[in-house]
Amino acid sequence: MDNKEKKDQKEDSKPNISSDSTCPICEGEGCECSASDEKQNTINETEDQISDENAKDDELIEQIEVLKEEKIRLLAEMENLRKRFEREKVDTIKFGSINLARDVLSPADNLERALIALPEKDEYSQNIKNLIDGLRMVLKEFKTILEKHGVKKIGSIDKKFDHNFHQAMMEIERDDVEEGTVVQEVQSGYTMYDRLLRPAMVGVSKKPKKDKDTK
Repeated sequence: MDNKEKKDQKEDSKPNISSDSTCPICEGEGCECSASDEKQNTINETEDQISDENAKDDELIEQIEVLKEEKIRLLAEMENLRKRFEREKVDTIKFGSINLARDVLSPADNLERALIALPEKDEYSQNIKNLIDGLRMVLKEFKTILEKHGVKKIGSIDKKFDHNFHQAMMEIERDDVEEGTVVQEVQSGYTMYDRLLRPAMVGVSKKPKKDKDTK
């Protein structure tokens, strides 16, 4: 047999990998290598999908938390707005007539001053006495109406001077009281509920000046 024929026999004895579907590594028992690669690729794709879904879930959860915080903040703002509206409503009802109350104090002051200025020892006719008693009843009823609407007189005499309620008009030398005590009331002060309606105009005590020792 010549060399050419031997060479042809060797070529024929080699397995035809291109025509045989069996992987030579698996020795003709079925290509498990190719199946394993496909399985691994499928697993990788599944894991990527799961990872993407988890990322989307985390993003949705984060968005939900943000929406919850915004809702809670909005509810808190609405509650504060409601409380503010209620306070303004109450203040409007309570203090809506504050300017009117302040204006009617002046005639009441004049009426009270007139009654105080009347000499008590003088003898008056019955008609004048009836008139005086009627004016006193009017003043009393007027004060009752003011108190009904939250207007109260500020007690000042013998009280410590308080700049929140008193307006000092003068200083009066007094040695028998503590310095800074209200000893005279020029004009009565009033409050309306918890607000100052008009400060009391008062005279405040101070210690008398001591004479310098003469040499």
